[in-house]
Amino acid sequence: MQLDKIKGKELEQLFEAVLSLSSMEECYLFFDDLCTVNEMKSMAQRLEVARMLREKQTYSKIEEETGASTATISRVKRCLNYGNGGYLMALERVHTPQKKQE
Repeated sequence: MQLDKIKGKELEQLFEAVLSLSSMEECYLFFDDLCTVNEMKSMAQRLEVARMLREKQTYSKIEEETGASTATISRVKRCLNYGNGGYLMALERVHTPQKKQE
């Protein structure tokens, strides 16, 4: 499994820290200290690319709406098709259909 290559004490500590966060504000505070703005935007962009690919959007539409390069889109697609299922698991948990307001 690919995960065995990345497992280690430092990553365990990082993931425990992320899992300990209990609000959106805490996430903003932690990630603002941890990452540059560009790094955060890049991660968010990849998740949005994954969402759009899952919805069968075209590369050109994804590129236009997210600004992602075709190389980034291809990498995310490869992870969706052959990865560990992390994108799909996260997307299923955070992107539930919104109820229509009456």
